[in-house]
Amino acid sequence: MSTPPPATQPQQAAADTPRPGPVHGPDIAKVRAAVRGGTLAYFVDQFDIYLPIVVLAPAMIYFQSAGLSASTTAMLSSLVFASTLVGRPLGAIIFGHFADTVGRKRTTLVAVGGFGVTTLVIACLPGHETIGTWSIGLLIALRFVDGVFLGGEYTTAVPLAMEWSPRHKRGLYASLITATSPAAYAVIAAITLLMLQLLHSGDLHSSYVQWGWRVPFLIGALLAAVLFRYYLTQVHEPPARVTGERHKLPFLRLVAKYPRALGQVFVLMTGTWLATNVEAAVTPAQLKAHLELSSRQVTLTMLVINASAAVAYPFLGLLSQRIGRRRFYIGYGVTVLVIGTGSYSLLMTSGGGMGAALGWAVLIGVFTVGTFGPIAAYLTERFPSGVRSTGYGVGYSLALIAPAFYQFYLQQFDGVISAHLAPAVLLALAGVLISVGGYLGPETKDVDMADDSTVPALS
Repeated sequence: MSTPPPATQPQQAAADTPRPGPVHGPDIAKVRAAVRGGTLAYFVDQFDIYLPIVVLAPAMIYFQSAGLSASTTAMLSSLVFASTLVGRPLGAIIFGHFADTVGRKRTTLVAVGGFGVTTLVIACLPGHETIGTWSIGLLIALRFVDGVFLGGEYTTAVPLAMEWSPRHKRGLYASLITATSPAAYAVIAAITLLMLQLLHSGDLHSSYVQWGWRVPFLIGALLAAVLFRYYLTQVHEPPARVTGERHKLPFLRLVAKYPRALGQVFVLMTGTWLATNVEAAVTPAQLKAHLELSSRQVTLTMLVINASAAVAYPFLGLLSQRIGRRRFYIGYGVTVLVIGTGSYSLLMTSGGGMGAALGWAVLIGVFTVGTFGPIAAYLTERFPSGVRSTGYGVGYSLALIAPAFYQFYLQQFDGVISAHLAPAVLLALAGVLISVGGYLGPETKDVDMADDSTVPALS
């Protein structure tokens, strides 16, 4: 029988030494706790992300001067959303480092606490009447800080859940986690719709504009507190971490050793986020401006779009488990190009009416943002354990930056194509990028999270 090395022997673990994981009979309770934690974390993350798009849309006059032009108002509104997205890659780099070197759980707790406090502060902001342009400036700055913490939260919580998940169920578990994104949008839309029914929202001094919008933000802060307590008491680190990697720099190692994998994921996620921004941020604006739907009708239509996507995600995750992630993304990009773009265009040329809006809303929901179905599984399968959180977080969020300036791109079509049809061009481009991104990558569904030799990160 061989003698194990003494405990004092220096550890010479390589940068990507395989980390033992839950391969042989994992603790089912810990698996379920990690998956539930990842699901709750993703829901809370997405709830916070979409708050300004849905909740503040009827209340932006609270933060801005009444004398601003329509184009300036639209640009400031998009900056509130874009500032959060721009902050997320920075959060992914910062928190991904600590998740890969210190631990997923502890890093998640810091990130969740940070965005919970930031969301609470936003709920208490004074308006333009009180502090002038500082109001919109503080809102944009706080949403950037919020984005940093949010980028850290999903960078840690999702890889932790995937590392606990059985290989043959990763597609399903990933889709259950990411289905909470459109579900969160639908919940916010339902809350906003209810509040618009109960409160007056027509002018600056109306109930909704003065204080009603704060309620969903307070709910977001409360959800963060619940998530913090859950991770503190219920979720465990994946077993047997390699301590030899503790003092290394995951981000530099990711960029230096796996540039092709990072570049391929960047292409895929750029298309994914471009489609998401058209669906989540541009569509509601066009529903109101072009189809002249009321705020309540717009909110209801967006609720249907996102509820349809949430229902579709588990089926898309299972499909990717059956046919493979690579073939799934190649095919889904084609459906975005054909069905997603076509549905949006037909909606905008339908002449309006709630019947048409709700009918096309289902197809838009299923065939624009379904890339997210198995994305949690795919991105974590794509990188080895020593850079997994950093690779997932940076790959997921670095691609946010270019699509975040969708409003600028749409303005370039002025005089070339009608404003209500220009977003269809971005959707078509998104579909192409998703298919190309899928084509450039390897198949990953059979990766063993505990064995880095099975991870095709160099492909």
